[in-house]
Amino acid sequence: MKSTLSIGELAARFDLATHVLRHWEDVGLLRPARDAGGRRVYADDDVVRVAVVVRSKAAGMSLEQIAVLLDQEARDRHVVLEEHVAELDRRMAEMALSREMTLHALHCEAHDITRCPNFRGHLDDLLARSS
Repeated sequence: MKSTLSIGELAARFDLATHVLRHWEDVGLLRPARDAGGRRVYADDDVVRVAVVVRSKAAGMSLEQIAVLLDQEARDRHVVLEEHVAELDRRMAEMALSREMTLHALHCEAHDITRCPNFRGHLDDLLARSS
């Protein structure tokens, strides 16, 4: 890897628009150095921070949560991360249920899956809440 990247090179590496990196800098997630001409220069540590932001956003974290994750001085870091793990667990459980339902629908021979009693069993928890 190059030791430094321009904003365009870094954005291209992560398939981002350059304005996204500028916004992340504005909210304090990135702190790139500047060259003699005042242009942003991104080092290896900046590349890692962008990767953390990209992965964290994909996992549903807000920029505020990511700021806490990246702030070594944040006192509530563990609380924010524990809450996010709990949310991930909830979403993963919901996705597992959705996957089971989708697989059943894929293999079900019923033309109207909403009338299939075995398929409806995948919805019992939601149907019980709505009555």
